[in-house]
Amino acid sequence: MYELVFEVYIKSSNFEINKQQKMMIRAISILILSTFLSFNIYAQQKFPLDTVQWEINAQSYVLENYKGKDALYMQRGMASLKDVTFLNGTIEFDVFLTERQGFPGVRFRAVDANNMESFYIRAHLPGKPDANQGTPVINGLSPWQLYFGPSYSVPYDYNYDDWTHVKLVVNGKRAQVFFDYSEKPHLCWNLVREPKEGRIAISGGGPNPMHYANFTIDKTATQLVDFKVHERKPIDGLVPAWEISDKFEETQLDNLANIKGLITSRKWLGKVQIEEGTAANIARKVLLRDGTKKNTVFAKLEINSDKEQTKLFEFGYSDRAVAILNDQPIYKGNNRWRSRDYRYLGTIGLFDAVYLNLKKGKNILLLAVSEDFGGWLVTGKFTDPSGVVVN
Repeated sequence: MYELVFEVYIKSSNFEINKQQKMMIRAISILILSTFLSFNIYAQQKFPLDTVQWEINAQSYVLENYKGKDALYMQRGMASLKDVTFLNGTIEFDVFLTERQGFPGVRFRAVDANNMESFYIRAHLPGKPDANQGTPVINGLSPWQLYFGPSYSVPYDYNYDDWTHVKLVVNGKRAQVFFDYSEKPHLCWNLVREPKEGRIAISGGGPNPMHYANFTIDKTATQLVDFKVHERKPIDGLVPAWEISDKFEETQLDNLANIKGLITSRKWLGKVQIEEGTAANIARKVLLRDGTKKNTVFAKLEINSDKEQTKLFEFGYSDRAVAILNDQPIYKGNNRWRSRDYRYLGTIGLFDAVYLNLKKGKNILLLAVSEDFGGWLVTGKFTDPSGVVVN
């Protein structure tokens, strides 16, 4: 092909070449073509789902031919690509979904075992608003109870009789997903973490296993298509930041006589800011899973009141909370997933409220927030902030 181009150019230029020059042209043509083909092979790289390419850490897995494809069948765990990192580009794979509860998906830009971006499918929720999920993983927690709604998920009717094709395009702080070879994206979302190159993994589908096949990466395919995100409306008047303590065991809250000692023995780690105009993510400051039973922190506000008064304070938390005003417990609640009914998600919002009997001057409000999974979160606001200043 390239030799033909040279020949056409030479003839049109009205000069002759000898046999040696023709051989040189042929060699250059072959070199250019080989380089071009090698580049494309590298750009669109397919990774066989085997133990040579992947490090598989799962409760169970099987490598088998399934529905005409060489597949990995995996339950409760991860398969991570060996010696491959990813920053921007396109990731594609096939997954065979079932109607059983499962969460198959891909994790990318994993800078370590606890920090990355992810997209996964809630295979058992076809057509529901939360049929899938784009979310960061921050200090080991996937805070979908904060990053929820149409900004991070989209309804989709899954096919349980054939393979589902998933295409993920990542560029900078933006990502989009296409299902089943659609030309238009089904979901576009803004990535939360700063772009850093990291590892890639596929997840084991949660309690029920899923089949994966045809895993491909193209680091050159970074173009986003019709990128439009759903803008989330912030909650007005929120306290902008909460000061966070070190961890302690939730059971220590059971002894009311020990509350003051529990408070005074804490170390304070600094403030976490409100994100998404909704809540502060405690995991920004604290690693939950470190091999201990400690799952609770204090989130603190210093409230200066211009007089003795009662103020209504609306708040939210995840998963459980005990409110303490000036060393006195005044509230206990549970906002955990499925804590209020079988479809209750435990997403964060101003779903609880308490009347604060404030003294004149400085008051300390603490929320002892305990976490299981889904997001370690706290938020709140005064319905009428007049006469109070929050530090």
